[in-house]
Amino acid sequence: MSQLLSIFAVTFPIFALVLCGYVATRRGVLPLGAIPGLSVYILSFALPALLFKLGMGTPLGRLLDGPLMLVYTICAAILIGAVILFGRTARMGLKDAAFGAVVGVYPNAGFMGIPLLVVLFGEVGVRVIILTMLVDLFLVISCCLAIVQMPEKQAGSGLMSGVLRGIGRAFAGALKGALSNPLLWPVAAGIAWGALGPALPAPVSKTLTMLADTASPVALFAIGAILARNAMTSTQATPVADYLPIALVKLLVHPACVYATGWSFMAIGVAFEAKSLAALTLVAALPPAINITMLAERFGADSGRIARIIMAATALSFFSLTAAVWLLGVGPSGS
Repeated sequence: MSQLLSIFAVTFPIFALVLCGYVATRRGVLPLGAIPGLSVYILSFALPALLFKLGMGTPLGRLLDGPLMLVYTICAAILIGAVILFGRTARMGLKDAAFGAVVGVYPNAGFMGIPLLVVLFGEVGVRVIILTMLVDLFLVISCCLAIVQMPEKQAGSGLMSGVLRGIGRAFAGALKGALSNPLLWPVAAGIAWGALGPALPAPVSKTLTMLADTASPVALFAIGAILARNAMTSTQATPVADYLPIALVKLLVHPACVYATGWSFMAIGVAFEAKSLAALTLVAALPPAINITMLAERFGADSGRIARIIMAATALSFFSLTAAVWLLGVGPSGS
């Protein structure tokens, strides 16, 4: 019972802040026009400050972990293929199936993963989050965008060749997007400063600390606000069968696949830190990233369906994440 209470002490505040943002927006306390300002503050000030400070404490040699990246990539590839294969129906084409695959494997590591994994794992959690962000940005998004931009007539036997033809163009786009991602540069700058730079002047360090301390609560509040905005602006109903299975894939199948693959690697002699595998499993157990809705809208997919998947997964993740933390046997001390 004491272990369960300590887990709730970590997970409950995270979802309570999401709920506060949701309720505040639905009741009109937070105007819809204020949400973009919240996002700007988070992405341009608070999270960069937090990531810079965390990067300063992350040795470069510990950042890239080949076996962990391979496990995460293999599981993403398996799930993307399975979701696209079984997700295409008479009324759901390749484009919507591909975005269902994206939302089924792309976790909300930046907004929700950082506050959770930093508390549970410290430096290991930061390293795993950065690793998964790299894989998601450069491989997962590239592959899925290549599929999204394929003509429907190539979706049969020519699917793989179409993906290979489009992967270079999509990878270039993902690379450009990754290089402009405000969450990656602060990490790189922090790592470089920690390795080569002098100690930060006290006033600068204090300013960064104050900004960093606001990152997690404001980001979580913003998640709730964005989910509420999506619910309020949605104009068409989506059948439960079109969104709930993908939400369950993200919350249950993805982490189970990562954990099982990691242990399979360990069984054949690949060296793994148990703590790193637990952190990777929890990243996979996170609900989907909210910005997939905007990406789906940009490419003409059913963004309402994607928003429903994210809302359902975020609501259910309170229970699934709490269960995952308990099953993995980790707590606030990272033990």
